[in-house]
Amino acid sequence: MMRKRIDAMPYFVAHHSTSPTTIQQRYGPVHIIDVTSRGAEPWVRFSPFYPHGDIPVPFSPGYTSASVEGIWQGLKVFERMDVDTTKCKITSMKGIKRSSKKYGAVLGHRAGVEGKRLLIYVEARRAIYLPSYHWVLSHKLQDLLEQSAQLAATQTVVFLDYETNCDFDDLRSPLSRAGLVKRYREGS
Repeated sequence: MMRKRIDAMPYFVAHHSTSPTTIQQRYGPVHIIDVTSRGAEPWVRFSPFYPHGDIPVPFSPGYTSASVEGIWQGLKVFERMDVDTTKCKITSMKGIKRSSKKYGAVLGHRAGVEGKRLLIYVEARRAIYLPSYHWVLSHKLQDLLEQSAQLAATQTVVFLDYETNCDFDDLRSPLSRAGLVKRYREGS
């Protein structure tokens, strides 16, 4: 179900390294919100690394995670390593990532901590990452979403992220969390 858009001004996504001057030249007067793990409080809470706690792990009744990234990394399966639920317990925002350099090629994401099926990347993005991040937006970030709506009532809002890919199906680069926040705010 689509939420009705309540904001007067548009939202945009820009790369974290884009200068404020360039952003203002491109979009005019703006509110700039850094939603990366290096962003300032309170906006850093939009980072998938942020330890909100009690986030349900998809396909895993009884399992929760401190962060969305903990779920994503924890359910990743490699040639030499299966799921790692310790990633779901990390609250420091550090040491969450798992790499193919250490564990071999990524085979997919397990459909649940105890699941038998492996999901390919695009399936995992839609069945694990998106529902987990949406849950956080819906249950943990409503106050900040309301603040962004109040800002958007007066000026355009630009969300900064390390990734700018807002297309779920474009697998050439990681998905922008700022793009997900933008789409959520726009009701899509």
